[in-house]
Formats: sequence, C-alpha cells, structure tokens
Amino acid sequence: MLDSFEILTTSGVVLWSKSYAPVKDGLINGFIKDVFIEETVPGGNLANEASATQNPSYKKEKYTLRWTSVKDLGLIFVAVYQSLLHLTWIDQLLDNVRVIFTDLYGDQLRKPHTSVVECDFGDYFEQQRRELEGSASFNEQDDRNLVAGEDLSVTSTPDTSRPSTPGGQVLSGSQYPKGTSRRARKAASNIQNVASSGDETKSKTKKDTKKRMRRWDDTGAAGEDDGETLDYSTQRNGTTDKNEITSLAQESECCRGKVLTKADLEKPMRGMEEHLLKKNVAREAAVRLCESVERELIGVRTGNFECTVASLSFTLHLCLTNIACSAIEATVRTSLSNSLRQLLTPTTSLDILRAITSITQPPRTPFAVKRRPYVISIVGVNGVGKSTNLSKLAFFLLQNKFSLLVAACDTFRSGAVEQLRVHARNLKELSDREHLGKVELYERGYGKDAANIAKDAISYADTQGFDVVLIDTAGRRHNDTRLMSSLEKFAQFAKPDKILMVGEALVGTDSVAQARAFDTAFGRGRRLDGFIISKCDTVGEMVGTLVSMVHATGIPVVFLGVGQHYGDLRTLVSPVIVTEAYIVMLTVDRTYHGL
Repeated sequence: MLDSFEILTTSGVVLWSKSYAPVKDGLINGFIKDVFIEETVPGGNLANEASATQNPSYKKEKYTLRWTSVKDLGLIFVAVYQSLLHLTWIDQLLDNVRVIFTDLYGDQLRKPHTSVVECDFGDYFEQQRRELEGSASFNEQDDRNLVAGEDLSVTSTPDTSRPSTPGGQVLSGSQYPKGTSRRARKAASNIQNVASSGDETKSKTKKDTKKRMRRWDDTGAAGEDDGETLDYSTQRNGTTDKNEITSLAQESECCRGKVLTKADLEKPMRGMEEHLLKKNVAREAAVRLCESVERELIGVRTGNFECTVASLSFTLHLCLTNIACSAIEATVRTSLSNSLRQLLTPTTSLDILRAITSITQPPRTPFAVKRRPYVISIVGVNGVGKSTNLSKLAFFLLQNKFSLLVAACDTFRSGAVEQLRVHARNLKELSDREHLGKVELYERGYGKDAANIAKDAISYADTQGFDVVLIDTAGRRHNDTRLMSSLEKFAQFAKPDKILMVGEALVGTDSVAQARAFDTAFGRGRRLDGFIISKCDTVGEMVGTLVSMVHATGIPVVFLGVGQHYGDLRTLVSPVIVTEAYIVMLTVDRTYHGL
C-alpha cells in the first residue's frame, strides 16, 4: 500500500502531493537534507531521464522512499511506503508519472518567473497507480497458485506405456491433512507410486540427496513438500542437550547469591579495563581503578535478581547489545560507578561565587580582613584554550554582577594581547547591553616579565575597586623545565586565590603527566585548585581525560568547556554513570547560575 506521493522542486516547493496514510512530519525534509544537501546517501544526484531503479532507496524509521528526478526542470518525484511491504511496481509508477507530468506541465515550468503552476494531476496519477497495482496483484496471485499447486500436470502418454495410470490427471492443492509431517507424506507418496506402477518393471528408485528449498506462501505456511516442524524448543526424543543443562545451571547459579572470588572477577575486570582504555582513560588510572574495585568485591556476596532490577538502565543497555546480564556483572558495574563517583566528587567547596563574595565583601567584625580583589590565574600547555575559557569564565562572572580586570600576562605568544583585547571589547558590549558587570583589560605589551605585570594588575584592581582579577598566562610544555620553573616566581608575586589548569579533552593519556607537572610547579605548599576541561563537545563519550587527571592529582574538575560561545561553560554536577558494560558517561548541568 502506497502511503504518500510527492512532486516537488529542488527549492522545496511542493507542486503536487497525494496521501493515502498519515506520514510523519519532516520525513520528506529529512530525505532532501540527507540525499541532496548533505549528500550522506551515495548516488543521490539529480539526473535527466534516469529510471528510478538506478537511484538508491532512502530508509528512515519504518518508511522506505523511492525517487526519481528531472534535472532540467528541477523536479523530484518521491514515493513513500512502509518498509515491511515489498512493492515491486513503485519504480515503474515513478517513471510513468515522471514522463506524464513533464509532458503535461513541462512548458509551464520552463517559462521564466513562473510562480503559479496549475496541476490537476490526480486523475492521471490514480489511473497509473490502479493499473500497476492491479497488474502486480494479478501476477502475485498467479505465483501463489503456482507455488500451492506446484503445476503438477501429468503429460498424457501412450496407453501401452502406463496401462494402469489415468492420463491427463491434474493434482492441485494439498491432499494431506494439515500438520502431517514430511516423513508421513513421503511414505504415503512411495506407496502410491508403487501401487500405480502397473506392469512396469520394478526398479529401485535412487534416493535424491539434493537439498530442497523451503517455500512459503503469503499466509506464512510451508509448501506441499515441506512439512518438517521448525519448533526446536521441544525436547528431542525425550532428552535435553547436556550443554543446555550446564548453561542453565550456570545462569541460575550466577543469579543467586554468590561469594565472589578472584577467579570470578578476572573476566569482568579485564573487560572493564579495556572499556576504560577505549574511553581515553590512562592505563595507570584504569589499572588502579580495576584493582580497587577488585579488592572491594572479593568476598562480597552478590544479590539475587533484585540486583539487576535495581540497575535497570544497565540491564536495558545489555539487552540491547545482546550481552548476558548476571549478578556478578551488575555488582561490578555498581562498584565501578561508586568508585568513579567518589573519585570525581570534590572534597572541598567549588562555589567560586561564595568565595569571591567572602573576599570582596568581608563581614563587618573587629577581626575582619581588608577588602581586596579575588585573583584567579589560568595556566596550561599550548593550544588548550586558556584565553577562550578565561573569556567564558569572565562572562559567567559578569552575569553575576562582578567587576572584572583581565590581565594580559602572556607576553610571549604573538597575538595573545590582541586576542584578549577582542574578548574584552565583546564582553564590554554585552555588559552594556544586558546591564551586567564591568570589565576592563590590563596590558603592558610583549617581552615583559609576566610575574611583575600580574602584581601591578592586582595593585591597579585594588585601587580601582575591581572585584575579580583574571590572569592569562603563556602556554608552556609540561616537560620543559626552564619554562615550568617561572611558574613558582609567578605564584609568589601574584599570590592567586585560585589556580585553574585548562586541560584538553582530546589530549588522551598524556593528561596524567601534564596534570602532575603543573600541580608541582608552583613551589612548596602551593598546588592547583581545579581543572577546566576544554573541548568536551568534540569527544562525545571519550571523557576519560578528566578521570585520568583527577585520579593522578586528586584535584577536582571545576568547569567543562562545551562550545565556542561565551555561555558554553558548564559544571560537573552528576559525575559518573556506568552504562553499556562499563562505558563512562557524564551528566552536565546546563543551567548553572544563569548560563
């Protein structure tokens, strides 16, 4: 049954359409986008006088779309039907409609500046559809009759050849009761052949060893010579396969309470480690996580069926991927989830807004400290997005009505000061338009000492009454001792309240060495305060970098960069969910303080 037929132009104008059943909105739009705009379907090119059989099918959800086109007129003919149906006449219908429509309305479409085309095409289309559908139905009925009767007409032979066999006899349909097995039918057939042989010379019939093809009719029943039962779930000769009994016993044992041993955990631990490595988790972190989970589970008794019911999301994913779900695997997944959640949950407060307020607006007590600006420094290796994430953080603080001073302390890279100047100008325009906070750039050009510039910027911010000072630093390789040594002087001069390292989600397992090098570069008693993981929108589920960095240093993740706009900065709220057999997933809060 045809669901819909559309005639439209390449510009998206529908010239004529016919619908026989409701079709999901956007199906044709998705077809145009995938085939002609993004060209994700190979062979989807417009052509003249090309048959529909030469074009690839477009399948989406439960529908199949067949199509043809006329390039000169910019026309596309699309037929939509359900994929369960096998409509062999659709391509012929498309070709016929294409020819008729272009003959009738081609002149109108070729006229310049044509805005209205009168299309009274319904009668022509219905005539073609009825003829092709009726012809196809007639041919299919003939095929079904041929399969059911198998055309067992016996050619008439001379009387002397078969004196006991009637000539011209026609056998049609099944002469055996429904449900008769193949062996019973063969036995009855052999008896009939022997009885009807007459005075012919008896000869031993050679057994046909060639495999015969099973035939099915439209009702789903097998053909005449195919009565073998296909239900293999019943017992064979009153016995059950020994392997079946063993498998069922093992499954039953796994689903009941079981005290886990090292041997029981060996295979799940190996699979868990492999999946963590595939998600960009460093081998060192993956091995230690697996070891900690193994130590925790040895000697633990697994739950019964409620263990897997409690982890409904795990069971659902495993059923979709045809992975057997047992109590041992469910226990391992739960333990891994708890370990990762404990690893990524910070042990100190990450509320930067509260920390800024406590410094810029100290309580009025006799022992209160003097008001001063809150200093945040951004560090990291080259090219991870320090200046970009500094601008995102500045926009976040501006939304909360803080006044900012951005210090350009990257005096080495060409264009670093100009980049911050552009960001400061854009943020200032946003602040003026949205009535946000105040932002200003502090710069001293190139070739100067970064530590002295940071110190001067903090003094300037204190005298001018700024709330926050954001310090941008030069990128440096973590294995370059000379460049890393200057960070200790920087920390002594600037005395930042927060030092945030920007790590790249794409870096992979090298993130462990980077995090450790920067964590120990600021001198004795001064460490990193948090990580900003950039470019998280480019890696999908490959989020192992943040697990590796946190595991190596114990420093929490403060922000995640998820795009190129100023508002694309998120916080890590629900750390880890283990699904699909130990795949690490993250839930990110996208409504953090107005972002």
